[in-house]
Amino acid sequence: MYQSLALLGAVCFAVAAVLQQKGTLEAPAAENDPRFLIQILKKPVWLAGVGLLVAGWVLQAMALDRGPLMVVQAITSLSLVIALPFGIWITNQVVRRREWLGAGATVLGIVVFLSVGAPSEGTSSASATTWWVTGLIALAIVVVLAMVGYRQSGPVRAALIGSAAGMAFAFQATVTKDFVGVISGGLDAVLHSWSTYVLIVSAVIGGVLQQTALKSGILAPAMSSTSAVTLFGSIIFGAAIYNETLSHGNGGLVPAILGLLLALGGIVVLAGSAPPPPGVEATGSQSAVA
Repeated sequence: MYQSLALLGAVCFAVAAVLQQKGTLEAPAAENDPRFLIQILKKPVWLAGVGLLVAGWVLQAMALDRGPLMVVQAITSLSLVIALPFGIWITNQVVRRREWLGAGATVLGIVVFLSVGAPSEGTSSASATTWWVTGLIALAIVVVLAMVGYRQSGPVRAALIGSAAGMAFAFQATVTKDFVGVISGGLDAVLHSWSTYVLIVSAVIGGVLQQTALKSGILAPAMSSTSAVTLFGSIIFGAAIYNETLSHGNGGLVPAILGLLLALGGIVVLAGSAPPPPGVEATGSQSAVA
């Protein structure tokens, strides 16, 4: 059941990213001009993406309430592959044979990781020290990646800032798993829980960074870096905070790791996408597939 919820969430995240990219590309401000973050608030297509993003988060939260963080995040990372055809249609992304091979490797790797690794549930809570240490490490990684990324341009900028967004989203998903347990306590419990405010902050930071990465105009590097770091970070956080583990029986651990590496390799291949043809990035009128 929770696998289906995670997959539906991945579809929502995929379409949301493409619609939001279209909105950022329609914003008149330049890539390095932060005013585009205000301008996109007036774009109906971007707001539609926000609606789908919220729907995706709700589905993700429902899945996290029922299953391991590792499994849910592995499935939702498929949003990158799902986004490719929508990117061709809506923002004229150039999707070549290389990108389709990368997408295939990503899907195959995740299938192997989930079927052989069989990630299992751990504990439902962690100590305050564990949360503090993990949160500060995640924040430091986000800051470093973002600072370096803002000094770059093109695919490198998209990949670095997308990676920063991915780390923020990985921590957001980790906190979400704790937050869903707070909701049952009612509004008072939600307002007095630290997870509510950390969830909001991590979502805002990740969202701003993701929009900045999408503004580069190249969908695959922006989304692939975000997906890779979100997946890898979620696996680390799942083990560190919730004590989730992979199967050690019947030699499942090594194939699971190889499957994960194959998926990450496919995501890296997708990061090599070419930019859309000049002048048609936001029109959605043509596609280029080689």
